[in-house]
Amino acid sequence: MKKKVVSMYKIAHLSSAHPRFDTRIFVKQCCSLGKQFDTYLVVADGKGNENIHDVNIVDVGIYLGRKNRILNATKAVYTKAVELNADLYHLHDPELIPIGLKLKKLGKKVIFDAHEDLPNQIQSKHYLNSITKKILSFLVKKYEQYACSKLDGIVAATPFIRDKFLNINTNTIDINNFPKTEEFIKIKHSNVTDNNHVCYIGGLADVRGITQMVEALDFVDDTRLLIAGNFADANLESKVKQMNGWKKVDFLGYVDREGIQNTLSKSFAGLVVLHPTQSYLDSLPVKMFEYMCAGIPVIASDFPLWRSIVDEAQCGLCVDPLNPSAIASAIKTLNTNRIEAKKMGENGRIAVLEKYNWNIEERKLFEFYSKILG
Repeated sequence: MKKKVVSMYKIAHLSSAHPRFDTRIFVKQCCSLGKQFDTYLVVADGKGNENIHDVNIVDVGIYLGRKNRILNATKAVYTKAVELNADLYHLHDPELIPIGLKLKKLGKKVIFDAHEDLPNQIQSKHYLNSITKKILSFLVKKYEQYACSKLDGIVAATPFIRDKFLNINTNTIDINNFPKTEEFIKIKHSNVTDNNHVCYIGGLADVRGITQMVEALDFVDDTRLLIAGNFADANLESKVKQMNGWKKVDFLGYVDREGIQNTLSKSFAGLVVLHPTQSYLDSLPVKMFEYMCAGIPVIASDFPLWRSIVDEAQCGLCVDPLNPSAIASAIKTLNTNRIEAKKMGENGRIAVLEKYNWNIEERKLFEFYSKILG
């Protein structure tokens, strides 16, 4: 049955790189917007079309390989975008910015969603040499300034990215990746005597601290690490699985939203020990806020921004993410002080309910759309 459309406007979110059920794009933005607009999500994953939660997912087919995706998936997404004839297009990948300019020439409203600070992110690409990184970062920065100034608005994933884009396009807003509280607020935790797990949920990469987390297990007793996520690199996966601490890892691989909730329910603390790259120093990691919403204390990288959040909420401990011994010490502190750890978890949940939640961001998103659509 055709869903009831509250608004006369048709909107289309476009992505050539993200999975169709991406947390930021689908679970939060599209599912929220589907309550008010005729909402489409164009993806390139080869899994076909479907309608779910009032969102029409349109698949343009799968394009394997980075070069193939950037060149050919982008063209396919543009063709489908024109066919949809939407009133507003919301772009989620930097390689789609050029088609955003084409859509503008067709008289369409177009906004770009800056998930990350791309020029800074390029500096951390392990497959590029240092000279290539500098040149590419400079060129991307200049093109970003030129193209994004011509769009109708910018949605930024963090206040830091927002402030950068405000110098490019004054119609910029931050829509943060804060949790949908209904996903985590009802999580019931295992009995303290049965719960000897800490957890990490997210992609597994060297800069995300997987090596230090596993090495930290060498310094702790009676504690295991639950990992829910996939390795980004096969060589790294092989290296990490040969480490001594891997014997204390329960590796779940990718899990769905229900699996995330189950993982959190079995953990007495959550790890988010990303390395101090420029991209991460100013980020707001969604997993940290999901740990908080689930009522477990966080063990977080000691970055100024993250420490200000953790200290204000009194919801965990901050550590040097490059020091496995420091990570282990925090794990032991929370494991041996379960009453204090439980209090930290409760504090984190309160902070999310009052400040760091999707309901607030959803209202901002609706107001931003209303402003652009008039």
